[in-house]
Amino acid sequence: MTLRERFEKLEPRERRLLTIMLAMIGAVVLLAGPLFAYSSVSSLRDENEQIRYLVQQTYGARATVSERKAKRDALLARYAKPAPQLAGFIEEAAKSNGIQVPESQDKPDVPHGKRYTEKLTVVKMHKIGLTSLVKTLEKIEQSGHPVAISRLSIRPRAGEPDSYEVELGVSAFERKPDAKETAAKDKADAKADEGEEEKAP
Repeated sequence: MTLRERFEKLEPRERRLLTIMLAMIGAVVLLAGPLFAYSSVSSLRDENEQIRYLVQQTYGARATVSERKAKRDALLARYAKPAPQLAGFIEEAAKSNGIQVPESQDKPDVPHGKRYTEKLTVVKMHKIGLTSLVKTLEKIEQSGHPVAISRLSIRPRAGEPDSYEVELGVSAFERKPDAKETAAKDKADAKADEGEEEKAP
């Protein structure tokens, strides 16, 4: 007996129910394809957004790392140049602007953490013009050495225009190299020594 014959033998109510059921199954099948496709596309879109976000984060992190490395390299380059003897350094900067430094006093070293040490020298200058003082301060700050003006007291002299009593404190900072830097420096020195030995007659 074929399916058609079986269908025809069913009562009208059973036929109607079977037809409705088949129509519902067909509708589900027809809708399932687009729904599945939409779900897949939506899932892929979410994955793409996540990948795009991760790529942007990676590029952002790379830029941040490069910026930090540049700052660290600049800092190490600044500390690679040893700090000068402060009394002579201040006196030289002052003399270039026509200022005499009659008094200077070295203060005790101050450690900053495990790797940095601050050396402080305080000088007193008398009857100083403001323009000369500013030029001296500018020369100290722009010297390229790891130094900073850490104390400045300016008092005008009574009855004398553009004449000031100045107490100036300049700090120099020294950085102790870490184990990796010391090893790298020793290795570079050893290579340089080998090169000189090879050139020697």
